[in-house]
Amino acid sequence: MSLDLRGLNPAPVTPFTPDGEVDHQAMAKLGQWLAGHDGVKSLVVLGHAGEGTFLTQDEQVATISQLVDSVDVPVIAGITGEGTHVAVEEAKRAVAAGAEAALVYPSHGWLRFGYQQGAPQERYRAIYEEAGLPCILFQYPDVTKANYDLDTQLEIAAQPGVFATKNGVRNMRRWDTEIPVLRRENPDLQILSCHDEYLLHTMFDVDGLLVGYGNIAPEPLLELIAAGKAQDYAAARAVHDRLLPVTKAVYHRGSHMEGTVALKLALKALGVLEDATVRSPLIDLSAEAEEEIVQALRSAKLI
Repeated sequence: MSLDLRGLNPAPVTPFTPDGEVDHQAMAKLGQWLAGHDGVKSLVVLGHAGEGTFLTQDEQVATISQLVDSVDVPVIAGITGEGTHVAVEEAKRAVAAGAEAALVYPSHGWLRFGYQQGAPQERYRAIYEEAGLPCILFQYPDVTKANYDLDTQLEIAAQPGVFATKNGVRNMRRWDTEIPVLRRENPDLQILSCHDEYLLHTMFDVDGLLVGYGNIAPEPLLELIAAGKAQDYAAARAVHDRLLPVTKAVYHRGSHMEGTVALKLALKALGVLEDATVRSPLIDLSAEAEEEIVQALRSAKLI
């Protein structure tokens, strides 16, 4: 039986101590706070927001296992390894640590060079069959060469073990034409948006959200999901407008990667984290940016 992700699925940041070590106590606190919201269906670790590729293998395993011990919702692991064999071994470690599903990232060489037809399908097949880990199809932004054409998405979605898709295509033309086809051809596929900065547009077509944004605004995002499912545009727009200053402060930056830094600063302002340390190649934001984030949270009545 696949997991039910029809709700909010935050992608927690990975807290670090001031000297740069993974802070498992802080991760447990963050995870318990997020999981304590009714409607949070899972926590998705080791992705972009979680600086997953910046952790050693031992740190990745410990992050999964200690979070599993701390929360009562399923923990899903980002699988980011370059190459199918490497990804399978990463998935096996995740299973041993207690992960219940995989968010399968594309092989990152594809970002620059593109992929051969059939290669993504094999990546998902191998992770499910060889590691036994159910998979979430991850659709990358349209501006990269690692995003999948519709036929590839349909073929992956039809494979055994693939039960959901996290779509971040960030091309609304493709979203509006491809999501209905995915829904029609795979009615049991759970469709999740990860458009942190385009949630309003995508909210009326999905079963839930899988977003880093879930770190800092779980209650408003749960309201947004409910409004989307009710097809209540006015209610959804009200949540969008309330959060817009936060969206701008966190995600309307020069690089989407800066969003992770901003999320940690926001969690510090919320009192959920004590420290906002990040790992290189991420770089701390300015004091002015931190103040902008604090003021945005106040404007949205999050603090």
